[in-house]
Amino acid sequence: MTDMPIRRALLSVSDKEGLAQLGRALADRGVELVSTGGTAKALREAGLEVRDVSDLTGFPEMMDGRVKTLHPKVHGGLLALRDKDDHVASMEEHAIGAIDLVVVNLYPFEATVAKGAERAEIIENIDIGGPSMVRSAAKNHQFVTILTDPADYGALIEELKQAEGATSLDFRRKMAAKAFAATAAYDGAISQWFAFADQQQQFPDYLSVGGKAPTVLRYGENPHQQAALYTPAGPHARGIAQAEQLQGKELSYNNYNDADAALELCAEFAGEEPAVVIVKHANPCGVAQSGTLIEAWNAALACDSVSAFGGIVAVNRELDGETARAICEIFTEVVIAPSVSDEAREAFAKKKNLRLLTVGDLPDPRRAGLSVKPITGGLLVQSRDSATIARSDLKVVTKREPSEQELRDCLFAWTVARHVKSNAIVYAREGATAGIGAGQMNRRDSSRIAAIKAAEAAEKYGWAEPRTVGSAVASDAFFPFADGLLAAAEAGATAVIQPGGSMRDSEVIDAANEAGLAMVFTGMRHFRH
Repeated sequence: MTDMPIRRALLSVSDKEGLAQLGRALADRGVELVSTGGTAKALREAGLEVRDVSDLTGFPEMMDGRVKTLHPKVHGGLLALRDKDDHVASMEEHAIGAIDLVVVNLYPFEATVAKGAERAEIIENIDIGGPSMVRSAAKNHQFVTILTDPADYGALIEELKQAEGATSLDFRRKMAAKAFAATAAYDGAISQWFAFADQQQQFPDYLSVGGKAPTVLRYGENPHQQAALYTPAGPHARGIAQAEQLQGKELSYNNYNDADAALELCAEFAGEEPAVVIVKHANPCGVAQSGTLIEAWNAALACDSVSAFGGIVAVNRELDGETARAICEIFTEVVIAPSVSDEAREAFAKKKNLRLLTVGDLPDPRRAGLSVKPITGGLLVQSRDSATIARSDLKVVTKREPSEQELRDCLFAWTVARHVKSNAIVYAREGATAGIGAGQMNRRDSSRIAAIKAAEAAEKYGWAEPRTVGSAVASDAFFPFADGLLAAAEAGATAVIQPGGSMRDSEVIDAANEAGLAMVFTGMRHFRH
């Protein structure tokens, strides 16, 4: 027999959502309700008859509620194998009644941490009895039904209706799996708080990486791969995963990846002049700031209009109608903005497949955290690349100092370069990227590719010369040889920003001086593999 009738239910929840309706549905089927503390009070206020767990155990709740369900008459009623004679005999000998259903959700540990509570309050919100009951019931799912999520109350009620007051083994197995996942995530959150917040460990002995509520995607990077999106179970920054989709097809794995890259770079310009970021295959292919969004869009698009086709666009402020109409002139996969005007929404509505996302406040690009990358046999874990530089950190190493405009262009190019896959070279002039070279195996080729793109743009738009002429060029890591720098000089760059630190720095500096370039060192590199 796989269907198990529900005759007695133990309910103990911190989240009272849906509790009264569930209790009423159980009571209507003659189920005895056993409960604790606030849960029992809420059920009685709903007009339901409830038996206190202390009446079941013969012991009062004690020690400020720390001890109430940790008792053989609770766990014996949950763990007993009802098809084993000796288990049944033990239940009869010790007057242990079977518990058929457990409804538990745990103390709000994460919410307590998130509100900035003191340590003592956080510790008190570590649930002990709840997880113990959940695990006991889930282990014995052959006979016992466990619910840990109010979202499943409706499914339970329907199950009881279909099975005339019983639950199927398939349902109990499904709920047991969900229950163990819930306690694992809960313990993971506690262990992370102890490691990172309480003990200030950067890399704890055990790293718990958890997620919840998967969104199954159409496929992964390629059609033969499966994929899903999980969101963190604990506190986290809001980003693409939490964005509101206003229109368009569902987001693919690649859409999420590229949109995240676009949002992270756009966040660098939060609160500044209007900025537009265009990303393709997780690399920026055009970035610009200007007095208006439409001006920034035109400048960003001009950097590499070929790569922008089928790309991702992110802006740092509310998207207006004029810019929206301009974006609609080319094929665009995803558009991301803090908010979107009615006029812009009207323009995008004509592009039914275009995904339009709003994210509210942009994420903090300097936030702390860890990045995790699976490798064969392990996980690579590092702190986020959230470091930054200021003007005061720059060291002029050439005979000529950069002009004020060259310095602004250097810092703009440097901001973009940290979001470009290595080896990264970014030319910028007057608040716009002029050419971007990404992901090459040597820096010289990145310099040349970026210059080629700039030359193609000049030809397309009928400019007298490429925008790399008079530009600043940023390199995400040092120039190991002078050839990459000389390629930039050939493209017309007049200023260079790079980390420095090469054994051949003096050779590179001499080449810069000979070419009449101004060059500054940051002392910090930004590899992005």
